[in-house]
Amino acid sequence: MLSIAHAQVGKPEGLYYKSWAVVVGIENYLVAPKLPGALESAHAVAAALRELGFDEVIELQDKEASSRRLLQILNDYLPRKVGRQDRVVIFFSGHAGVTQDAQSKDLGYVVPWDAQVNNPGKAITLDQFKEFSRRSASKHVLLLFDANLRGWDVTAPQPLSLEGRLSPEDDTEKRSVQVITAAEKEETVAHGSGQSPFVTALVAGLKGAADLNKNGWVMASELATQVRQDVERETKGAQHPQFVQLEGDGDVILVEGRKEAFSLGKEPSTEADRMKEARVQYEQAFALLQQQKSAEEALERLNRAITYDPSFGDAYVLKSYIRLEVLPDLDESLAAARAAVQHAPQNPDSHYSLGMVLEKKGQPKEAEQAMQQALAVNPAYTDVYFSLGTLYADHLNEPQKSVDAFRRYLELGGQSERALRAVQGDAAPGEKPAP
Repeated sequence: MLSIAHAQVGKPEGLYYKSWAVVVGIENYLVAPKLPGALESAHAVAAALRELGFDEVIELQDKEASSRRLLQILNDYLPRKVGRQDRVVIFFSGHAGVTQDAQSKDLGYVVPWDAQVNNPGKAITLDQFKEFSRRSASKHVLLLFDANLRGWDVTAPQPLSLEGRLSPEDDTEKRSVQVITAAEKEETVAHGSGQSPFVTALVAGLKGAADLNKNGWVMASELATQVRQDVERETKGAQHPQFVQLEGDGDVILVEGRKEAFSLGKEPSTEADRMKEARVQYEQAFALLQQQKSAEEALERLNRAITYDPSFGDAYVLKSYIRLEVLPDLDESLAAARAAVQHAPQNPDSHYSLGMVLEKKGQPKEAEQAMQQALAVNPAYTDVYFSLGTLYADHLNEPQKSVDAFRRYLELGGQSERALRAVQGDAAPGEKPAP
């Protein structure tokens, strides 16, 4: 039988084929001191991950978390089971220690149930976690340690910014191995009878508190920022959780929102930045329509562009078109067209969009006025002449004006059969219609 890793062909329907978690809580050690609250903390994290829809949550408690069992999970079970489109989260609540490598560099380790705190002989070292991450086929790995681990190359959280890309969802494919630890070097990790401050913050973040930009998505980088803020506040600055980007430049996704809301990073704060961001959103919406991709996402981006720049006339024009032709809502289309005329009167499309909506709403005279205004701005606007030709013929009963409009349309290079027939039918016997 093929392994899961080999059976996964192509992209999953969602972000991941399967989500795996290993949750370790060691409170009652064989030889090391008891660690109050570790089991309750592990239970809380496991429950939170199940609520997020993780397919497999492996809980290892006390003697189940022996050195041999932990190494078997890291070196054999997960590498055999996890596929390349999967997500893995590993959580550990227990004792940690530190030794030094041959270059006198700190090398942290976690203490299994049957190991001693100050004896790394049976410990699981950070190098072993790094080796697991290198061997894992999964595209996203997040390691969470409710302990003070030294020896990571600590980096500040860098929120992913996906704006300015035509297909932001493609960025979810980027490889990522990330780590969040409970404290800085030399700090004592707070533990008590219940959940630790780190776990309390972590669970709150997984339940939505980490959605710092309120876009419906929770990323590991956001979780790190929120957890650090909460723990520093709860411990009055005695404990500073750390974030490490161990591999890749992606970001582990913990809560998936709508793709059209996948805009991470800080919101633009200055007027210039807001106008620039509005243009980016507009261009992305335009590209989505050109590529015949999600009209819903295009509309969402246009609404965001208008929020950033309420006077962005071109965004109103495109929104009016979507609401007229693609996702029909005549009232919303009309409102957008009127806003386009207000904010971009020198854009002939503003008036043309208004005319098209008014025609659909059964107001042909008002539609004619709007289309004539479009021609006042651009006398060579071919499509407007064709629309006027149909408006005069179908709604205003003015056949000569219809023919005149169609003729001008043809003179400007239009090739509609209807316009050609109308002009030919109006030509005198033996007279050729205008080219």
